[in-house]
Amino acid sequence: MYVITIAVLLIVFIVIFFQIPYSKTKSVFHRLMKTKISEITSEHGSITEEDMKHLPAPVQRYFRYCGYIGLPKMTYMKATFKNVDFYMIKGGKKSKLKIDYTQYNFIKKPERFALIDSSMYGIPFEGFDSYQKGIGSMKGVLAKLITLFDQRGEAMDKACLVTFLSECLIVPSAALQDYITWEEIDDTHAKAVITCYGLSAEGIFTFNEKGEMLSFRTKDRTSTDMDGTQREAEWSAILSDYRLVNGLRCPNVLQAVWHYPEGDFLYFDGNNVKIEYNRK
Repeated sequence: MYVITIAVLLIVFIVIFFQIPYSKTKSVFHRLMKTKISEITSEHGSITEEDMKHLPAPVQRYFRYCGYIGLPKMTYMKATFKNVDFYMIKGGKKSKLKIDYTQYNFIKKPERFALIDSSMYGIPFEGFDSYQKGIGSMKGVLAKLITLFDQRGEAMDKACLVTFLSECLIVPSAALQDYITWEEIDDTHAKAVITCYGLSAEGIFTFNEKGEMLSFRTKDRTSTDMDGTQREAEWSAILSDYRLVNGLRCPNVLQAVWHYPEGDFLYFDGNNVKIEYNRK
């Protein structure tokens, strides 16, 4: 009877622990974002035609189409996704999660942070992606305490750097920074190279004639499964369903795809993204 009572109490404690809002991973993420925002130096002025004269023609067309000309220069971006279809692979098996995803991109020095909030079989699952000072990492935590994976290394550094590059046109001030160089390919394609902390990564942006950026594709990301298995594959970020929000045309759907030899793997499928720009 005593053992049963202890077991019941333990189960009750675990259930309550899962339900309380406190999470070390979330706390670390939000505290770090607060610190990063407090350290930002002021950015003055607005984006002008002069600022983008060095950009390839399709990128300039995209700036005008989205309404970026005259937009106050931002110091960081916050993007929020709700109820995203997210897929993970472990041991060759694919699992699907519904996640909430919050990310921050800081501009002066390429930095990117993202928090995943979800659950697996009713057990809280959290992810924390980080790229700062040239170091990238991807961590997954189950039940608020158990680290499922904590991936680091040069391949992760480069993956995080090229991910920042893929999003630079959603954070237009980032696309204007000296650490990104541009090369026009044709009227609907442009190559971009980002160089920071002794590392470079590159990719191709594709646009339509209207001005919408449709995709970014790169060979500079290494696919890493939950168990740490790595393999080379091309990677794409795909944007669609542009909508007018607060005077700006923004993509409503953002997807991420691995292009494996056996077929494409769509692992991030988000819509109704909320994008916020901040100045200080």
